[in-house]
Amino acid sequence: MNRPYLLHLALCLGTSIAMFVSPALTAQKVAEPQGLAPNALKLFDQPADSWPTYNGDYSGRRFSEISQINQKNIGSLKTKWTYKIAGIAPLRGIGNPVIKSTPLMVNGVLYFTIPDHVFAVDARTGRERWRFDFEDHGGHLLGQRGVGMYGRWIYFLTPDGWFISLDSETGKERWRRKVADEKLQYFTTMSAVIVKNHVLIGVGGDAMDVRGFLEARDPETGEMQWRWWSEPLKMGDPGSETWPNQQAMDHGGGMTWLPGTYDPDLNLIYWGTGNTNPVFAGQGRKGANLYTDSIVALNPDTGKLVWYFQASPHDTHDWDNVETPVLFDMVVDGKPRKLLAQAARCGYFFVLDRITGKYLVSKPFTKSANWSKGIDERGQPIPDPDKEPKVDGSMVDVPINGATNWPPPSYSPRTKLFYVNASEGYGVAYLYDTSPEPQGYAGGAGGHFDPNSSLIALDVTNGNIKWKHIPKGEGAEGGGMSGGILTTAGDLLFTGDSDRLAAFDPANGKILWSEKLGSHLSNGPSTWSLDDQQNIIVGAGDTLYAFTLDGK
Repeated sequence: MNRPYLLHLALCLGTSIAMFVSPALTAQKVAEPQGLAPNALKLFDQPADSWPTYNGDYSGRRFSEISQINQKNIGSLKTKWTYKIAGIAPLRGIGNPVIKSTPLMVNGVLYFTIPDHVFAVDARTGRERWRFDFEDHGGHLLGQRGVGMYGRWIYFLTPDGWFISLDSETGKERWRRKVADEKLQYFTTMSAVIVKNHVLIGVGGDAMDVRGFLEARDPETGEMQWRWWSEPLKMGDPGSETWPNQQAMDHGGGMTWLPGTYDPDLNLIYWGTGNTNPVFAGQGRKGANLYTDSIVALNPDTGKLVWYFQASPHDTHDWDNVETPVLFDMVVDGKPRKLLAQAARCGYFFVLDRITGKYLVSKPFTKSANWSKGIDERGQPIPDPDKEPKVDGSMVDVPINGATNWPPPSYSPRTKLFYVNASEGYGVAYLYDTSPEPQGYAGGAGGHFDPNSSLIALDVTNGNIKWKHIPKGEGAEGGGMSGGILTTAGDLLFTGDSDRLAAFDPANGKILWSEKLGSHLSNGPSTWSLDDQQNIIVGAGDTLYAFTLDGK
């Protein structure tokens, strides 16, 4: 057996290399494993001593079984340390950096990103271990959701379409591969997801009417294994009947810019796709426009489509359907079911059978979602042509930025409730380009009337709202819910309430504790235990905060 093979095997197993290459050391205590074993990620088993992927586990529930911090002692939660990003110039067109990534925590080290930068920070002290800086050339700097990890290797995407692998111990670059062309207005902001020997990455982009895609890359070489396109490749392929012609299909959008989820037992990945292009003008692309604005189930080994569910057919309101497809199991009508739930940007809450894609619940969760005339036999909303954008404006009862957006939701198996930070109100959509073949955005949206930001708890059995929290300072004072959501076995729910981190009772929405931060919560909270101490980690603006009991 040769040494390179042994090195590869040791890295894959997350085991000390010394035990293979130096027999003299076998009698000594083996060092703590470095990196993340590829089989460490589970469906419903978010490990207590790490946060190994964007959502903590494969399910997307963002629920932790750790209960050291609970309702009885939450009053003792205090700041342990803070890490403030320093020495970085304001981001082009954005300003000061904002932490939108959820840090991975593996073997006592936190790994997180902002556009063009990766950070490794000691989880015990908040001290920086290393930083990797990249200079992009024209990429989109709006946000970056984090990194993926396989063995000791870190994977991240730069704003201008480079897929880069780093050594997690040193921050040194291993290799880089170009995956998208920024000159076509693709931008790459998502956190890579590791499934078996596949690194899954997606793309964003609106203005140039390009196709969306999701692809798998080899973790050792970065070479592409497969690519799935968000539209059929040619007329006659399944789904092409929902497009009027090849040209419309070739420019249809459907970006894949948020991480999906994975069921190892079914060997299916679940991914949301973005809005259809041209964004606000639908006259040149009549039809449902598959597979944009959908949840798709794909085979991770081949990229083949198994089923789809379209949340916003023929979207003309910029309602990306990339929100997390959350997986959970439940007994329904006396039978165990494997289910998937999503609170969609279009204002609907869906619960689907994740084996077949058939719906159980399809119901608006903010106002009436009056852009639709109801649902079809598959549970998919039926768009109302009268609510499409018009030259003189068309008002809908979903805000201009959608009923929710990218900040991650949570599901608690203890309460059997789905939690989402939502927006209610009215928006007006305008059509600028009335030509038969419009391009780009071709329109826009304005106004945010009767605004109302809220934390909503949804009953997954019927889509009813169990409780709702509306933060103080809403409206003129500029308050609102912020960031993503975390639930725990300590019967706590953590999220941002204006510029506070707040802990709620997930059963009724009562605030049990809060602490003011330097900015609104800007990422998804996470938790893990290190040295027998539970930590809550949040990002707010350019600062990362760690909270523990008594701050020790």
